[in-house]
Amino acid sequence: MINRRQWIAGSAALAAVASSGSAMQAGGAKKPVVISSANGMAACAKAMQVLKEGGDTLDAVIAGVNIVELDPNDTSVGYGGLPNEDGVVELDASLMHGPSKRAGSVAAIQGIKTPSKIAKLVMDHTSHVMIVGEGALRFAEAYGYKKEDLLTEKSRTAYLVWKESLRAPNAFNNWLSMEENLTGRPAPPMKRLRSRFPSVDDDTLAWAWEMAIHPTYGTINCLSLNEKGEMSGVTTTSGLAWKIPGRVGDSPIIGAGVYVDQEVGGAGSTGVGELNIRIVGAHTIVESMRHGMAPKDAVLEALKRVSKLYNDDKAILDKLDIEFYALRKDGEHAAGSLWGSHRSYKQYTVNDGGESRHEPCVFLYTKQG
Repeated sequence: MINRRQWIAGSAALAAVASSGSAMQAGGAKKPVVISSANGMAACAKAMQVLKEGGDTLDAVIAGVNIVELDPNDTSVGYGGLPNEDGVVELDASLMHGPSKRAGSVAAIQGIKTPSKIAKLVMDHTSHVMIVGEGALRFAEAYGYKKEDLLTEKSRTAYLVWKESLRAPNAFNNWLSMEENLTGRPAPPMKRLRSRFPSVDDDTLAWAWEMAIHPTYGTINCLSLNEKGEMSGVTTTSGLAWKIPGRVGDSPIIGAGVYVDQEVGGAGSTGVGELNIRIVGAHTIVESMRHGMAPKDAVLEALKRVSKLYNDDKAILDKLDIEFYALRKDGEHAAGSLWGSHRSYKQYTVNDGGESRHEPCVFLYTKQG
């Protein structure tokens, strides 16, 4: 038999053990998790495979996004990406390795299908963090990479249709401010396009015209966490379609396109890079989680800061596209976009050991209808 004092002491000991166990679970992952933007179903599956085989968290996410970089049908990343205004595909990528606290980046690199691999070379084999432009290409060539034409027939057609669109009033023009571009657009002049591109099918022409007047920002961000609590992240993109040559968005900027501190978590972004750079979104999210915010709330905080850039003017914000992704060190994750509704919302990709799946993004503002 135990007396009251022994019972209290025993209960306290059990509580201490339970508390210790909870703290250990909060400090490390229960199981590996990979998340990415919506275009990362195959990427997350590949990254999870690498993690299950004992691979490094950074090698995992790079292997994942390589699938998208090499996919000619994804016109926002790598090979087949939509080009700059000179018709040249320029790519950006950045990555962070949580265990070593190192980072690498390349920007405005031409002719290399997998810029994420070159960003890792920068991290592993130089004292630098970022190499850009012609220097980045020469650096890649020094390591045996061959310069290639990254345009596919589909992306080349889209480029030619964009050149055609410049004859139209109110077509997107990078030589104007973002505010001046955020206006109505003309209807697709399909009859004229059919005569100009007789060998291209109507669906491709309609898509190309949409890209011409509403240029995509695209991108893939991918974040990983293994059972040991190690984390890494990568973001890679072909950037804004029809951009001024040399334009650099948020994707290769450490703290904007991607940021990882495995003592806290990791974050990344896709969408309008110019907005994200101005709020240093990935770093903002990680710091919000450091101060106790859940991933969902940290993502919403970053979106609120984007909204403030335009004084919360929903008429302007309705024309903008940006998403944030967050993965905390305990495996909790979230993603968010500016706009959504309970019937229509953006998605992100999750793989926690099984099949990759899409989950709904949270959103800052609700669309009607």
